[in-house]
Amino acid sequence: MTNPSMIRTLLIANRGEIARRIMRTCRDLGITTVAVHSDVDADAPFVREADLAVSLGGRSPAESYLRIDAIVEAAVEAGADAVHPGYGFLSENAAFARACTERGLAFIGPPADAIDLMGSKLGARKLMQDAGVPVLPGTDLTGLDEAAIRDAADEIGWPVLVKASYGGGGRGMRVVRDPAELIEAVAGARREAGGAFGNDTVFLERYIDDPRHIEIQVFADSQGEVVSLFERECSIQRRHQKIIEEAPSPVMTAQMRKSMGDAAIEAARAIGYVGAGTVEFIVTPELEFFFLEMNTRLQVEHPVTELITGLDLVHLQIQVAEGAALPPEVLDARITGHAIETRLYAEDPAAGFLPASGTLETFVVPEGAGVRVDSGFESGSPVPNEYDPMLAKVITHGATRDEAIRKLTSVLRRARVDGVTTNRDLLVGILEHPEFLAGRIDTHFLERHDPADLGRPADAEAETGLAALAVALADQARNRAAATRWRLAPPGWRNNRDELVRRVLVADRGPVEVGYRLGREPRFEIDGQVLDVAAAYVSPEEVRLRVGRVMRRLGVRGDGESAYVDTGRATLRLHRQPRFPDPESLVPAGSLIAPMPGTVVRVVVSEGDAVEIGQPLVVLEAMKMEHEVVAFATGTVESVPVEVGTAVDTGQVLVVLKTEDEPAGDEAAQ
Repeated sequence: MTNPSMIRTLLIANRGEIARRIMRTCRDLGITTVAVHSDVDADAPFVREADLAVSLGGRSPAESYLRIDAIVEAAVEAGADAVHPGYGFLSENAAFARACTERGLAFIGPPADAIDLMGSKLGARKLMQDAGVPVLPGTDLTGLDEAAIRDAADEIGWPVLVKASYGGGGRGMRVVRDPAELIEAVAGARREAGGAFGNDTVFLERYIDDPRHIEIQVFADSQGEVVSLFERECSIQRRHQKIIEEAPSPVMTAQMRKSMGDAAIEAARAIGYVGAGTVEFIVTPELEFFFLEMNTRLQVEHPVTELITGLDLVHLQIQVAEGAALPPEVLDARITGHAIETRLYAEDPAAGFLPASGTLETFVVPEGAGVRVDSGFESGSPVPNEYDPMLAKVITHGATRDEAIRKLTSVLRRARVDGVTTNRDLLVGILEHPEFLAGRIDTHFLERHDPADLGRPADAEAETGLAALAVALADQARNRAAATRWRLAPPGWRNNRDELVRRVLVADRGPVEVGYRLGREPRFEIDGQVLDVAAAYVSPEEVRLRVGRVMRRLGVRGDGESAYVDTGRATLRLHRQPRFPDPESLVPAGSLIAPMPGTVVRVVVSEGDAVEIGQPLVVLEAMKMEHEVVAFATGTVESVPVEVGTAVDTGQVLVVLKTEDEPAGDEAAQ
């Protein structure tokens, strides 16, 4: 007999990697998929892979993926009988869940009432308190004036965390240790929360130093059965957003797992939960746990649970939405091995995790046994600045934690990601750090260890020098191969073969001057220092250098402004310095420029204002996060060529300062 609740066509109200992830399961189940997309995503891989696609128009989330009416109409028009919200956007929006059910669409998620109860972190805190689950001291800031906000913080106890009541992913959150910074932190959190989630309600909560962030995956069916599918350790975070997750947790004991699992199950039962959900806990260094929040959706990090249990959580979501009871493999689930996930972001960890947009010239992450890659991008894909900068989730599974770490480290090292700055080297640095290897981690890991140092090898200068030399040699080989005459002429506009060819390439640490001579008496220099190396092989794509007794293979890619060099330890990007720079490309002395594309949301200074080093001047919004541009020196504002609402590109001048000791030329550009 045919199940009248069987889902045949599913609209995915999301984008990127989670849309593709849901499509994979739907293909396995024979379910037709419908994608919705903004104008920015019209040619994205998830749109091409869907069976049907409907344009929502617009560029920003508010103009596209947050439009409840447009998405529901798209589902009806495409003949869908169900909607999967993925994570983020409308996934925890009760109004969206109700709008779907009112139009006869199955919502792949919990009942709207459950979303209401847990969608507000403030409401969830109260519910957990009433249920006897331990929660941290906190208070709602709605309607409080500045004096009352300060009093509330004093009562809670310092430090405090300003936190958005709706949404997640670290947006709308500020840690405040200095009372003088509290009011501005609240205002900034409200702006960010309102822009990202459409609701600017924030509250204060006592901030725990050196905690772990451990969450429990729960699953419930409509018959009242609720199970725990064990924990995920999510303590490695930047800006309160997870970047490495693993399961099981390295500190979990059988008794602790049972206690936290039971608490999570009771939380789900208390609100009549159905479907996949996650109960998150803060765990103190003494291993006491406190309720943090409940996410009423599929989590970004759900793959680690899938790999240790062998379950397909999206399949289970669809089964439960069709009215099925949880199957025996879920009720009797066991942990097998260890899984670790890293989030590969288009961002610059050394510059405060500034998001990076551009085009992925090359995007290849090697797959293999025990390796899984979930991504919304491919080689040639643009990385827009309107959305979250996550490029991919790279996940490995091994018999032990050490095996999973070793495998993941190797995969990340061998990944080829060209065109945008990423956090790949930082992820490798974390995975190789002794504290991480020993499982001694907490949410302050990246505060104790400078991300710029973690993402840089110990011999970074030597590695950069070899990479610069490889680019110079590969460029010469390319030029000679392309030449139609005078192929034997000395390169670099020289008449004398005995002189060194000199090139300047710009790395993250600054300019690198390369000098080299091939032939009978080869010589290689970096910044004037002679290198004890030999060039064994040179081509436009590969250079082999013998360093001492070790042969190093360096792959070189990119023949435009940027070159990418795989050293075997990392991928380095170097910019080719033009021999004759265009004067019009130089910015005025004293300029502060946009570090990424974005929109100006605040202009703090005006022409003629005196400013101090580190003083915020302009606030940009990019990829749903706010970024302050601060003064690099003490001085006076000469001009402010932008205003609130101005859309800027990377390198665009935001403010020009007249400094007390103003350097000449473009050296002042920051």
